Amino acid sequence: MDDQYRQKGRHNGPGRHLPAIAGGRPVRETYLPYARQWIEEDDIRAVTRVLRSDWLTTGPTLAEFERQFAARVGARYAVAFSSGTAALHGACFAAGVGRGDEVITSPITFAASANCALYLGAKPVFADIDPHTYNIDPAEIEKKITPATRVILPVHFTGQPCDLDPIHALAAKHNLTVIEDAAHALGAEYRGRPIGGLSDMTIFSFHPVKHITTGEGGMVTTNSEEYRQWLLLFRNHGIVRDPDLLVDDQGPWYYEMQDLGYNYRLTDIQAALGLSQLARLDRFLERRREIAQMYNEAFAHLPEVTIPYQAPHARSAWHLYVLALNPDRLKASRRRIFEALRAENIGVNVHYIPVYRHPYYRWLGDPDSCSLSGFYCPNAEDLYQRIITLPLFPAMTDRDVRDVIAAVKKVILWYSGDVSVH
Repeated sequence: MDDQYRQKGRHNGPGRHLPAIAGGRPVRETYLPYARQWIEEDDIRAVTRVLRSDWLTTGPTLAEFERQFAARVGARYAVAFSSGTAALHGACFAAGVGRGDEVITSPITFAASANCALYLGAKPVFADIDPHTYNIDPAEIEKKITPATRVILPVHFTGQPCDLDPIHALAAKHNLTVIEDAAHALGAEYRGRPIGGLSDMTIFSFHPVKHITTGEGGMVTTNSEEYRQWLLLFRNHGIVRDPDLLVDDQGPWYYEMQDLGYNYRLTDIQAALGLSQLARLDRFLERRREIAQMYNEAFAHLPEVTIPYQAPHARSAWHLYVLALNPDRLKASRRRIFEALRAENIGVNVHYIPVYRHPYYRWLGDPDSCSLSGFYCPNAEDLYQRIITLPLFPAMTDRDVRDVIAAVKKVILWYSGDVSVH
């Protein structure tokens, strides 16, 4: 918010930029969501071709999607799953996570990043975040490693890669598996290399708000043939059909359930959509980065907010644009500002509530008192109290972006220390 904008608001009286929440006219007449898929005619044609084919599930289109996806992210193998959550579950299974084990992850993430440990009887352990990048802090990971630790599960929050080198060093020192949660980070780069082939396993999500969509879906990438075999087993009921892997081959019809797996398969219908979307990934990424740059330029000099810091080792895929409020500069709570932006028809959101704050996790942290004492992370707590996610998706027009910028400036000016009427 430049000085000219501040003076304009002040000298024309409070009614000039009265927020919609206080009775003013909203910036937009229609609601702009924080994210949305972008489906084009090529996507529809790709899905229609599969619907007219002989295969609707676990067929040649799925195999081609896995092949092209692995190549795109620089991994040897890719195994598709029915969701990003299923991919996390499968990756932890392949890593051998079981009862009594511990999985270290970030508290600033969707619950699935931690739930995947619980599904297997293991315990999620939360390491605090770096206050600049908002990603898990390798120094905090080291503090949480115990003899029970089996997996480090860093989350590339908002699409900015974590600092992987020290994480890999910790894993090598303690003989741990690294599973990257890259649900936000398709197309991101770490030290010039694409996210997807750098750790033992990496998971991606194809939910409609992600970089590409299959409706619902996920992927695990790996360079390990052994992990690939465990992943394939897990997503298909634990069933094996390969004659070389059977315990007792009784004939060409024969198959064996060798472990307890799940029906986590992705259909060829979904894979066709994924292939079509993958072809446009570079275009999607370019637009996301353009929008993020427009936001950065608009908000960089606002003392009431802090724009996202970008680490020199990382090139973000910009899944989310998270603006942090500076409460000492504002005369309203985060909730009030959130509600005011929603009243302007800007679909802001909050990513994320620290996982351990959910009632189920409170019980896990301290069953006797339901307190947060077992998990509390001060940097994550501070961040959670201040952040608001702005709309960011490739189908946004420049007008949409300008509307978001105008609404943020309007609301921030109203609730800043520069205006006496609130």
